[in-house]
Amino acid sequence: MVNRELSWLSFNERVLQEAADERVPLVERLRFLGIFSNNLDEFFRVRVATWRRLVDLPDPDNTLRDSPEKILHQINKKDYEQQKQFLEIYERLLKELEKENIFILNENQLSDDQGSFVRQYFREHVRANLFPIMMKNLRKSTSLKDKSIYLAVHLSKKDKSIKDNHALIKVPTSVLSRFLILPKKDDKNYIMLLDDVIRFNLADIFSVFDYDHFEAYTIKVTRDAEMEIDNDVSKSLMERMSESLKQREKGRPVRFVYDSKIPGEMIKMVMDKLKITGKDNLMKGGRYHNFKDFMKFPNVGGPHLEYPPAPPLPHKDLAGSKSILAAIREKDIMLHFPYHSFHYIVDLLREASIDPKVRSVKMTLYRVARDSKVVNALINAVRNGKKVTVYLELQARFDEQANIYWSEKLQEEGVDVIHGKAGLKVHSKLILIERKEGRSDVLYANIGTGNFNEATSRIYSDVSLFTANPKITSEVAHVFNLFEKSYIAGPVKFRHLIVSPFKTRQFIIQMINREVANARAGKKASVTMKLNSLVDESVVKKMYAASALGVKFRLIVRGICVLIPGVEKVSKNIEAVSIVDRYLEHSRIFVFYNDGDPLYFISSADLMSRNLDHRIEVGVPVWDEAIKEELRTMLDIQWKDNTKSRFLGKKNLNQYKEPGPDDEPVRSQVEIYNYFKSQFYA
Repeated sequence: MVNRELSWLSFNERVLQEAADERVPLVERLRFLGIFSNNLDEFFRVRVATWRRLVDLPDPDNTLRDSPEKILHQINKKDYEQQKQFLEIYERLLKELEKENIFILNENQLSDDQGSFVRQYFREHVRANLFPIMMKNLRKSTSLKDKSIYLAVHLSKKDKSIKDNHALIKVPTSVLSRFLILPKKDDKNYIMLLDDVIRFNLADIFSVFDYDHFEAYTIKVTRDAEMEIDNDVSKSLMERMSESLKQREKGRPVRFVYDSKIPGEMIKMVMDKLKITGKDNLMKGGRYHNFKDFMKFPNVGGPHLEYPPAPPLPHKDLAGSKSILAAIREKDIMLHFPYHSFHYIVDLLREASIDPKVRSVKMTLYRVARDSKVVNALINAVRNGKKVTVYLELQARFDEQANIYWSEKLQEEGVDVIHGKAGLKVHSKLILIERKEGRSDVLYANIGTGNFNEATSRIYSDVSLFTANPKITSEVAHVFNLFEKSYIAGPVKFRHLIVSPFKTRQFIIQMINREVANARAGKKASVTMKLNSLVDESVVKKMYAASALGVKFRLIVRGICVLIPGVEKVSKNIEAVSIVDRYLEHSRIFVFYNDGDPLYFISSADLMSRNLDHRIEVGVPVWDEAIKEELRTMLDIQWKDNTKSRFLGKKNLNQYKEPGPDDEPVRSQVEIYNYFKSQFYA
C-alpha cells in the first residue's frame, strides 16, 4: 500500500498540475497555486505535526510500518521537489501575465506617480495595522502567529555611525488584501503585493530612528495545530475547546520557511530568538510566502483569464414550485451541487420557518458560511414559534472558533444547541422537519454528502437527497434521538441508513462479499465508488481479495488513495482515477452491481478509519429510479473524463488520462453541467 502522507502529497501535486496546465485560464492557474499552498499549510499543521510527535514516542511493539523519521524524510524530500516545481510555475505565470499586459511590481520598480500612490495608500490604510517588534525585545517563541507572514527587517546606517538593529513586522493580510491594484497606465495593469508596499515604506515605519538603509526578508512559521482537549468533566465541551484553541496558538513549530537571500547571520539570529532548530523542517523559499492569498488573486484583465460563468441551474422538479415540502411529498429529489442552486436548502428552511403546520426543525452543522443564510433561517424558525434543535460540531478542524461563535449566537436566539462529546465528531449532513398533516405528524428529511455552507457549495461537488419516505425519515429521527440522549439510547440498529460508527464498515464489507458470491457463481460482479479518500487498510485488503476473485472495481478518488490498482494477482480488476478540476469533487457515492439490479447509496463518510469508527456519519440508499439514472449518468461521464482525470497507479501515478485517436475530449464537470442543463430545459 502507498503511505497515506505520500499519497496526499501526490494529490496536492495534481493541484499543482492545474497551475501548470495551459488549458486552464491564466488567473485560475495563479489561484491553483494558492490552493496548493493552503493545502500544504494544513498538511504540515496536522499530519506532519503528528509524525513529529511520534518521533518523541517509543514504539516497543513496532506498530508503525515505517519509522516517523523515515516518513518525515520522505515528506521533506517530496516537499522540496514540489516547492521547486512551484517556483518554476510561478515564474512562468509571471511571464504569461506580462503577455496580457499585467505586471506585478516590487518596491524597486515603481515610477514616481506609482510611488506617490503607494505612499498615500500606505498612510491611509496600512500603517495603522502595523506593530513592529524590535528583535532584541522578542522574548517568547510564540510571538510569531501561525498562518501569518512576517518581514524580518535589518536596519542600518550607511556611515555606521549607529549600531545596526533588527525588527519583525507582521504583514496584516487578515485585514487588508494581499494585492494592491495600482492605477492603469497605457493599457497596462499593475499589481503590488502588500509585503512590498511595506518594504517601500520602511523609512516611514522606522522614522523615529536615524537609519537610512533597510533590508526586509519574508519568514513564516507553521505550528502544530493538533489540539489536546482537557478531560475535566466539570467543564463543558465548549469551555475545553476554547482552552484548546489557545493552546494551538502556542503549538511548536513544524515548518519554518524563509527567503533564501536572507544573510546567514540574520537567519541564525531569527532562529535563535524563535527557538527554531534544524528539526523544525527548515525550508529555503523565494521572496514571497503564504501563497494561499493567491486564491483571491484579482483579475485585472479580461474575462478570458477566468473560467466562464456557470450559474447554478434550477432543478427540474423544484423550479416554479410553490412549496418545496409539497414537491418532496410527491417524490424523492436529489440536488447536485454546484450544478444546482444551494438556495433550495435555504428555501426549504425558510418555508419550514413560516409554515403554520411545521412543528420542529432539526439539523446538523459542521462548517458554516461566514454570513450564513442557513443560520438566519433557523433563527427565523425560532422566532416563528418552531422548536429548533441544532447539533453543532465544535470539533470541525480550523472552524472551531467560528462554530463556538455560531453556537452562542443560536443559543441566544432560543435554538436548542447540542455539542456532543470529545473524540466523536458528528460529520453527518442532516435536516429533519416535522409537520402536522391531518391527524398525523409527517417527517421530511435532507441527507447529503457536503456541508450546509452556501459559500463552499459553489465550489464543492456534492449530492443531497430530499425525501419524505417514512422508512428513511424515521431513522433520521433516530439519529437525532441519539444526539439528544447523549448516545445512551441502548443498542443502535438501522435497517436502511448506514450509520458510523455502528454499521458503515460492516455494510461495505458485506456488500463486497455479496459481489464476491456473484463472481464465484459466474455472474457479473462490480463495484463503483466515488470518494475523497480511500485509506482504511482492512477495506483495501477486502477489495484486493474481491479483485482476485473476479470482482471489478471502478474507483474515482479525489484525494488520498493507499490502494495500488492493476497489480497482477492482487488488484488486476481494480481501476482507479482522480479528477481535479474547477470544482472540488466531494461527494461519496457507492454502487454495487447486485446481479443486474444495481444498489445506489450516498454517504457523508470516506473510507478512512476515522469515518468508519470514530465519527457519526450517515449514508442513505437511493431508491428512486430517476435519481439512480442521474447518478449512473454522472458517474459514467466522470469515468469517461479524458481531460482532467489522472491515473492512480504505481507506474503512471498522476498521468493524465488522454483521449484516443478517435475519441472526443471529455471534461466531466463541463459535461455534467450540460447534462443537468439539458434536463431542466428538455
